[in-house]
Amino acid sequence: MKKNVWIYAVLTLSLILSACSSQSSSGQADQKKSSGKLEIFSWWTGAGEEDGLKALIKLFKEKNPEIPIENAAVAGGAGTNAKAVLASRMQGNDPPATFQVHGGSELNDGWVAAGKMEPLNDLYDKEGWNDKFPKQLIDMVSKDGKIYSVPVDIHRGNVLWYNKKIFTENNLQAPKTFDEFFKVADQLKKKGITPLALGDKEPWTATMIFENVLLGTLGNEDYQKLWKGEMKFDDPKVKKAAETYKKMLSYINSDHSSRNWQDASQMVAKGDAAMNIMGDWAKGYFVNDLKLKVNEDFGWVPTPGTENQFMIITDTFGLPKGVKNAKDVKQFLSVLGSVEGQDAFNPLKGSIPARTDADVSKYDEYGKQTIKEFKEAKLAASLAHGSAAPEGFVTKANQAVNIFVTQKNVDQLIDSLNQASSELKK
Repeated sequence: MKKNVWIYAVLTLSLILSACSSQSSSGQADQKKSSGKLEIFSWWTGAGEEDGLKALIKLFKEKNPEIPIENAAVAGGAGTNAKAVLASRMQGNDPPATFQVHGGSELNDGWVAAGKMEPLNDLYDKEGWNDKFPKQLIDMVSKDGKIYSVPVDIHRGNVLWYNKKIFTENNLQAPKTFDEFFKVADQLKKKGITPLALGDKEPWTATMIFENVLLGTLGNEDYQKLWKGEMKFDDPKVKKAAETYKKMLSYINSDHSSRNWQDASQMVAKGDAAMNIMGDWAKGYFVNDLKLKVNEDFGWVPTPGTENQFMIITDTFGLPKGVKNAKDVKQFLSVLGSVEGQDAFNPLKGSIPARTDADVSKYDEYGKQTIKEFKEAKLAASLAHGSAAPEGFVTKANQAVNIFVTQKNVDQLIDSLNQASSELKK
């Protein structure tokens, strides 16, 4: 997508959100001119993520007490509000000192292509990071040989969470294939238990399930081809995935459109539903907010068909062009990319460290397992979180999936995705 079109789309979203919603006082403050402090701009305001960010900022203050720092987080699921505020500020030449951005297309086809970011190759060389982050991960934050951001975490998007009590009482095993999923779902439905919780008040959650079904049906290689324009969305494999997704939707809660992702996770926690497909920030929510015990109250498996594959979402921070305190920003990025910084942040967030040399002992059973599997699995970029495809396509895909959840028309979904594919790089 051309950079001016991309920025126009995000800026339009910003104006719509400003007109249609009443902003909190913190959101209004974030749109003012920067205060001169080191602004850390993110959407981390919920349980786990906020705790992790505060731990990171505390560590930075300990190491750099002379640098004033400000937590400029903006609330909103998956960064919906924050991204709109950010677009407005960037276009007004008032960038925050550094901001949260997903590695992959959101970074590279967005802010880098728009000429808004400074390269960080010198920082990577200075800190010795080139062999501390996986090559595939560095590639996700690079364009034309230049590195533009520092990953602070790794989230896995292909996780099926389940209520262990429900599964034990009904003598069920967590499903690893689509056939197993439907057998389990049928048994649960007969018992009057909602098999799959969904909260798609914000449509990205439904898109997450769809991308997981795509990965589980197509396999890693063909999944990657979709975003490169090397496989058409009217391919029989994509249609098969859509049919599978349609069948899965017959097992969801009827009030899904009025719930958010936390509500859906809470349904599983309380036993109001048996399963939920969500990124592993859900684990942070289970543990930090709901006080559940790992592998006792809840369990997890890769989503059907995706064993040995890893749907990756990585939060990163970079250096915007035009900031006056660039040296201080690099000091923050140095802490963020350090072993100490990553191990202060990720155990609280529910994610795993982006570095390969972090202290595994600091992580719970889920974290240890995921760290191991991240090193061994094939990586697949998330569509729902802006890593696999440009913003223009993601927006249209969210709209198409949102309609599909209600109407369940496979041909309409395929046609909509085909039309949207003009947004993909060829």
